[in-house]
Amino acid sequence: MRTLISTAFISLDGVVEGPGGEPGYRNSGWTFKDIEFVPEAYEIKGREQDEAAAMLLGRVSYQAFSPVWPDMVEFAGYKAIPKYVVSTTLNDGELVSNWGETTILRSLEDVAALKRTEGGPIIVHGSASLVRALSDADLIDRYHLLVFPLLLGAGKRLFSATDKDAQRLRLVESESYSNGVQKNVFDVVR
Repeated sequence: MRTLISTAFISLDGVVEGPGGEPGYRNSGWTFKDIEFVPEAYEIKGREQDEAAAMLLGRVSYQAFSPVWPDMVEFAGYKAIPKYVVSTTLNDGELVSNWGETTILRSLEDVAALKRTEGGPIIVHGSASLVRALSDADLIDRYHLLVFPLLLGAGKRLFSATDKDAQRLRLVESESYSNGVQKNVFDVVR
């Protein structure tokens, strides 16, 4: 069984929308506005690239990342690994050709089947709607969260508001940095 890891930049109030400067969002770019850059706070991002054996994305995140990430030196480790996009509307003709093998999955059942295959960890970047659905379906095994000392109010949340049984998490790694960012790595307890 493969490990499915959700990784996110998240505000203290749970917002994940617009962290890098996406247009159309009031607080767009909040990870870089008035937050001192402390390189060690991002060490986990390099480790994720080294350890991930595959990447899973929702359609919206795929369409945002695929024109940019294939040519970025910072994300070179992701170019060679298989990518999976969960979408009911995307077709093969809309996939980029310069980012390695990409497969479209049509359902959460397809994601569950992928998890049952042999191989290393599968990393999910962004993809807030997908992460909420994966979490509600109990498919996420671990969360890598860089929590920023901000309250943003409006925006997409990482966690759903679904009325469900409590899901216990075990903190397996944490660190606080001089800029107020906190790294929290949680395993889902089953």
